[in-house]
Amino acid sequence: MLVVGACSGARVTDPQAARQAADGPARAVPPPPSPTRVPLPPEGAPGEAAAPGAPFEGRETLAPPEGARATVPVAILLPLTGNQAALGADMLDAAQLALFDAGDHLFQLLPYDAQATADSALRAVSAAAADGARLILGPLFAAAVEAAGPAAQARGINVIAFSNDRRVARPGTFLIGVPPDQQVRRVVSFAVSRGLARFAALVPDSDYGDRTLDSLRRAVEEFGGEVAETGVYAADGTNVAEVIRRLARTESRQAELERRRRELEGRDDDASREALRRLTDIEAVEGIAFDALLVPEGGPRLAGIAPLLPYYGIDPAKVRLLGLASWEGLDLGKEPALLGAWFAAQSPAARDAFARRFRAAYGRAPGPIAQLAYDATALAALLARRPGGPDFSAEAIASPNGFAGASGIFRFKPDGEVENGLAVMEVRRDGPRIVAPAPDTFMALQN
Repeated sequence: MLVVGACSGARVTDPQAARQAADGPARAVPPPPSPTRVPLPPEGAPGEAAAPGAPFEGRETLAPPEGARATVPVAILLPLTGNQAALGADMLDAAQLALFDAGDHLFQLLPYDAQATADSALRAVSAAAADGARLILGPLFAAAVEAAGPAAQARGINVIAFSNDRRVARPGTFLIGVPPDQQVRRVVSFAVSRGLARFAALVPDSDYGDRTLDSLRRAVEEFGGEVAETGVYAADGTNVAEVIRRLARTESRQAELERRRRELEGRDDDASREALRRLTDIEAVEGIAFDALLVPEGGPRLAGIAPLLPYYGIDPAKVRLLGLASWEGLDLGKEPALLGAWFAAQSPAARDAFARRFRAAYGRAPGPIAQLAYDATALAALLARRPGGPDFSAEAIASPNGFAGASGIFRFKPDGEVENGLAVMEVRRDGPRIVAPAPDTFMALQN
């Protein structure tokens, strides 16, 4: 296991002393009056971070020179081998970037391979606890978090995990991943503020689809309006076209179109001939029961769905498409059906600053969730530098004033869930544009 320290001049010593020194209680400090800013990447800063992709094999324990203050070890659990190893390596690079941006010479980051399974996560927790970890960052996948959280709590260690599945949140196990329900709530509240009231959803027949649909119903109930239609397609997407046809009421509208054509063709007046000329396809026939359609999937699935919507008569000029953060980073402006769509997103300014810093350090763009590892590590480094000593207590982590980092503002609730300040973006040909900025403080989210 590679143990990364912020001080490259530290020498190898017995880690037992660091574990013993780290056992003292941390003292809580009063929360600040506004979100505490975790150190963000400086604009245009050169990449002075350590080389990316440090090998996981072997063990090098970095500790301060003899007589210096004890180190503050923090563990990070990631899938470093197996099918998700590339994702884990990307997040570890982001964490190391945060270490060099925010950590001091006493802060230690201890990576462990948690893969994607409960058993691997439990072994990683045991190893981290044996090595004196004061806080655990990760793991990533819900099944691993569900196992790791209680195991860490039993050892008196709090967890900041990367999952966004609110079902595995609990006191002492905090989730930093942005949950879909918050994204749905944000984009629905904006849509209602712009006069939309009849919502529909096109979701997969999966746990994710069920959760998204439930979130839509709760958000519409909160902000007003109704869920007029729902379309649920097979998880593998095989019947998505048929579901869109039903959602669009294509057959009944086609029948109504033919009926009107026959009626107008039987008349011999200028008004009827003009009406017949305008009656070109089913988009000219009312019958869509909604004015906003939530499509929560991204990537290739979204690319396949988008052109089918106007093909079956869901006119983007009349029905506003809504999306979630899974739309971020996609070249949406090339698909005409998505132009004008709105989607929830993390703070573009914060995210872009992080992306520039990551690219400068590693020569490539960060992955879609790399900023979570950056924020968690930077937050840990911040808590390690509290004036009264390192404070990784649940009270310090769940500061009601929150924090601001590479994902924008965020704060943890005592029950382990996270609250984020999100923006709303509009798809345009030249790229997404902000139509509702992410808030700078949580005061704007109180109502």
